[in-house]
Amino acid sequence: MAKKKLYSVKDELIKKSREAMMASVQIYNNPNVTFKAESFITLAIIGWTYLLHAYYRQKKIDYRYYTVVGKVKRYDKTKYGAYKHWELERCLNEKNCPLDSETISNLKFLIGIRHEIEHQMTDKIDEYLSAKLQACAINFDFYICKLFGKKYGLNKELALAIQFSPLSPTQQRELKDNPHITTNIKNFVVEYEESLTDEALKSSRYAYRVLFVPINAKRQGQADQVVEFIKSDSPLAEGMEKTYALIKETEKPKYRPGEIVKMMQDEGYKKFSINKHTDLWKEKDAKNKKYAYGVSVSGSWYWYSNWLDVVRKHCEENKDLLK
Repeated sequence: MAKKKLYSVKDELIKKSREAMMASVQIYNNPNVTFKAESFITLAIIGWTYLLHAYYRQKKIDYRYYTVVGKVKRYDKTKYGAYKHWELERCLNEKNCPLDSETISNLKFLIGIRHEIEHQMTDKIDEYLSAKLQACAINFDFYICKLFGKKYGLNKELALAIQFSPLSPTQQRELKDNPHITTNIKNFVVEYEESLTDEALKSSRYAYRVLFVPINAKRQGQADQVVEFIKSDSPLAEGMEKTYALIKETEKPKYRPGEIVKMMQDEGYKKFSINKHTDLWKEKDAKNKKYAYGVSVSGSWYWYSNWLDVVRKHCEENKDLLK
């Protein structure tokens, strides 16, 4: 009898997890909803939490909070007597968590964003987070099928969300500088992604990006195809990858002032100092947002590579004074 109850609860958890994820995608794809990303993240986190609860229940891993007194488990409960089950982050930190590291990074990113939007109103952050949201949805479909069977998959019920308006590099920069994306969100993204490896940042499990390139149809039937897949080792794919790398959605490399000074000194400009660097950026008003030379993160200023180019040019033009 206990075994039947165990699997009954597991099946109910799977059902609820599917419903939560389906609702998150449907809301995100609804053109009349403006609170898309925030709604998606909230519901998706619920969906993933139920999914992992179902998995742990299947594996007979107790996912309730408790303390051990002697040899007895004392379960934590709400003031109304309900068991306190693990939240998603605790599920992800469990040593028996079945998810790969990039999927875990994606979910912890969304958990962090949720913590930030709980404390401050946000607006127009959908495009800023879209690659992570798309990865979250695809990862969910992959793992619900892997852990419980293909019959639970969502890919036949939910279409891939496609944004039809292309983003140019200029639009990408404007999106990063969007005043509606609050400082706390930007700071969290920068700090979180600095802790990830390059492999994790490039993984489609962490952020799913699709590149659409308009082409001229050269054979019958091709004009009817919205998406055409090509081999990854083809010359066309190689060319697109190089181009796409210039506008992909990950954060740009950042340098502290001391790092820039050291690089210049290593290149032979021994007299280039922190004071000279400070004088240079003040002279050029380089911290003005319109130049996009750098970014403030938790009160510290970081410089982008385009500012490094300006510094290097300055050193070259004044090499007689700086060497």
